[in-house]
Amino acid sequence: MRIFCASIATETNTFSPLRADLSDFKESFYAAPGEHPETPTLCSAVFPVCRRRAKEEGWDLVEGTATWAEPGGIVNSKTWDGLREEVLAQLRSALPVDAVVLGLHGAMVAQNCRDCEGALLEAVRKIVGPNVVIGATLDPHSHLSQKRTKNANVLVAFKEFPHTDFVECAEDCVDLVVRAVEKKITPELHVADCNMIEVLPTSREPMRGFVDKIQSLEGKDGILSISVIHGFMAGDVPDMGTKVLIVADRNTDKAPKLAAELSQELFSFRGTTRPEFLSPAEAVVRAKSALTGPIVIADVWDNPGGGVPGDSTILLRTLVEQKAFDAAVGTIWDPMAVKTCISAGEGATLKLRFGSKMSDTAGPPIDAEVKVLKIVLDATQDFGTSIVPLGDSVAIDYMGITVILNSNRSQSFDPSLFVNLGVDPKSRKILVIKSTNHFYDGFEPVASDILYASVDGPYPNDPKTTHYKYARSDIWPRSDLFD
Repeated sequence: MRIFCASIATETNTFSPLRADLSDFKESFYAAPGEHPETPTLCSAVFPVCRRRAKEEGWDLVEGTATWAEPGGIVNSKTWDGLREEVLAQLRSALPVDAVVLGLHGAMVAQNCRDCEGALLEAVRKIVGPNVVIGATLDPHSHLSQKRTKNANVLVAFKEFPHTDFVECAEDCVDLVVRAVEKKITPELHVADCNMIEVLPTSREPMRGFVDKIQSLEGKDGILSISVIHGFMAGDVPDMGTKVLIVADRNTDKAPKLAAELSQELFSFRGTTRPEFLSPAEAVVRAKSALTGPIVIADVWDNPGGGVPGDSTILLRTLVEQKAFDAAVGTIWDPMAVKTCISAGEGATLKLRFGSKMSDTAGPPIDAEVKVLKIVLDATQDFGTSIVPLGDSVAIDYMGITVILNSNRSQSFDPSLFVNLGVDPKSRKILVIKSTNHFYDGFEPVASDILYASVDGPYPNDPKTTHYKYARSDIWPRSDLFD
């Protein structure tokens, strides 16, 4: 057995003031063929999984490029064309192969392509022909086009949000691909449209129970895998929306009916899945009044994981206005301020402008005298078994509040982002982080409570009022038919 493996991944917020090029991929993660580390990234877990299976079972693995860019704005044409052709050339050199396994995200948009993953799968199919098995992993915050389901034999998305199961997802995908090559199964894809777009965290009901339910259905009656494509509301593409995806063995006739039933159940959850979203002022008032800490306040929309800059100062200003100084903020993206603090050195006091560089909706930048508490070059944080780069980072004292500034955009995944910058998260009454829900598994064990703050900014968080050009208008909550 001979399998080719590669990964090109990012999540594109088509409304973001940012743009993405090759430097963004190389800044976040880029591994040439054979250079992927043993630790997985969110979208490249297929590499270590394939390596292990190939070693155990004696098949031949040919590795291509693996690269990931932190979610951001539209990818320029030169970068997309270059990365796509790089991987396709590697595939041509690897022929003949029995299978192709790709680590994708599913929400990548380039200047010249609104369905990058669909175009990549279509090109792979043209190269390998109709009989080679093609499998791919997806992030649930993606778009599921017909071009993808037409050209792939196996598509498996992470089930959990936060995405704590990306390695398990890769294992499921690789296993199904290998079984298909061995003729033990003949996978077919079945899709049912839920006709909605919603935030669907699986750390709370009703999605927690729904994920448990679909897991219990897998492996029975020819149902090989069930995924929920949540959709990505910040991606203005024709296929934006929530869908149920089933991989079934050809010998079963149960998949279409099951997909329809599950999609109807998901549709019934609309409007009930999000946690309570508070205004910045309400969130800080509640956090201050709590008897014990730390209280985590998640700035859910200024989340670099959704493709926005992550440089808003609004919640930090709210802490100061309410005299909530026993707090730490992680992080505010500001490479220029980081460089200035590094030049000043640890222990230095200086006048610094930081935050709010990229949009007029992130609050004014802050001008203040600050103290440089700690400098860490090439700082990181943990995300499950993955290590996430923060770039050169500094912790500064601003009016008694510790603020972490970073040079590589990244959402807040884990308390290690504070610990690695010299801050004991348990010593603060309030921790302000920037993430929608990926932080949950990391911060829940140390938090007395978790609050979600809805701060409007460059992330389009209300599909009913977002000015889409390409996305469907006949889905909830965009259509009045579902009111």
